Amino acid sequence: MKKIVVLIFLSSLSFLSLSQKVYSVEYASQADVKVFVSDYESRADLCVYKVDYSTQAGKNDGNWYFVDYASQADKKIYFTEYASQADILIYFVDYKNQAKWKKKEKMHLFY
Repeated sequence: MKKIVVLIFLSSLSFLSLSQKVYSVEYASQADVKVFVSDYESRADLCVYKVDYSTQAGKNDGNWYFVDYASQADKKIYFTEYASQADILIYFVDYKNQAKWKKKEKMHLFY
């Protein structure tokens, strides 16, 4: 009986996936998170690396995979024109190992 309860609990955790499959929406009202792309890494809350395949998407570590449809996304994001409009500032990095949170107090936005 204990094994069954444990298995049910562990399988339910898969629904709490923290993978970073994102979809860029057209309007701010459709977004879960509003994002501004900074020109400078020093201003960013999160350094993001765009991965090529969904299986490479991270678990809230800055490795993002952009999906083709909103229904496939874990988070819908809207790219703002100004930093003051955004919930989070990101900076796109060139290498996967550079992806990281710089301001961990904003991590909750992608849970």
